[in-house]
Amino acid sequence: MRIAIDAMGGDLAPRSPVEGALLYDKETDGRHQLILLGDQKLLKEEIAGHHLLKARNIILEHTSQVVNMNDSPTTALKQKPDSSMMKGLKLHKDGEADAFVSAGNTGAQMVGSLMKLGRMEGVNRPALGSFLPTEGGVVLLIDVGANADCKPINLLQFGLMGSIYVSYIYKIKNPRVGLLNIGEEKSKGNELVLAAYPLMASRIPNFVGNIEGRDILHGKADVIVTDGFVGNTILKFAESIMTVFGSSFKKSLGKNFFSLLGAALVRHAFREMKSSFDYQEYGGVPLLGINGISIICHGRSTARAIQNAIRVAVEIGEKDVNRHIQEQLKTRGLE
Repeated sequence: MRIAIDAMGGDLAPRSPVEGALLYDKETDGRHQLILLGDQKLLKEEIAGHHLLKARNIILEHTSQVVNMNDSPTTALKQKPDSSMMKGLKLHKDGEADAFVSAGNTGAQMVGSLMKLGRMEGVNRPALGSFLPTEGGVVLLIDVGANADCKPINLLQFGLMGSIYVSYIYKIKNPRVGLLNIGEEKSKGNELVLAAYPLMASRIPNFVGNIEGRDILHGKADVIVTDGFVGNTILKFAESIMTVFGSSFKKSLGKNFFSLLGAALVRHAFREMKSSFDYQEYGGVPLLGINGISIICHGRSTARAIQNAIRVAVEIGEKDVNRHIQEQLKTRGLE
């Protein structure tokens, strides 16, 4: 596969995207072609600085513009066609790349992906998911920001697309799909979830009903569906948990010998727990429902996160996830 990478996108660009690409290139021994888009001079300097990582199958594509984090999607689309993000999406659209990866401006990437690649046939609205740790693994929360206002059919399609994604990428057979609500009873909730419940119950065989907020991390479902407004709020809250917990933990230790000894004993367990909340482990997530593969990464993505995001892009392509989504939409009469 050929993966286009926005080397100028993200808080740690171009260092992290370049190093992440080099790490993946080394891991796979150059099996896939990686296209780094950005200022060619800067990219060459970054590559030269990694003496222990030799580029096997990496090419550079020069771009003269950068989509900044505070740029509006309109600005990115209309005024920055030669940016690393928009040019990367164009390479994908024109068939010169099979996927696109970026840690840049999320709003611009979502709109750019939709405008340049288009929606998959039968998909009303593309959706963005994000993984959260649970007691027994992970759960995909979808949508987490692509659609603030939704209709019942949107939630139904989110559940179906998310289910197919985790089944092929995370090898979860018959993933359980839940609907986020304020109570377990199907008679509870606002108009949106009340209307979505019977649709999901009749069209998704592995639908497990309503999931309350307190049960998100308990592993009662593999996919939890909600609208983008609620999903994004939960995601931002979850991202802050370990930061606050870690800070409080350090303050409570004190400086006496026994507190410090106790800290040393639990350090390994704390690190393991912290890693389960680490976005780097999941790399990036696809904007599901578009006619292509656009992987959206965290703005603070490190090299390891970019490396994992490239791996996700390759797996989606090799396992033909988009085709499976399209087939399921037709099978269930949701086109």
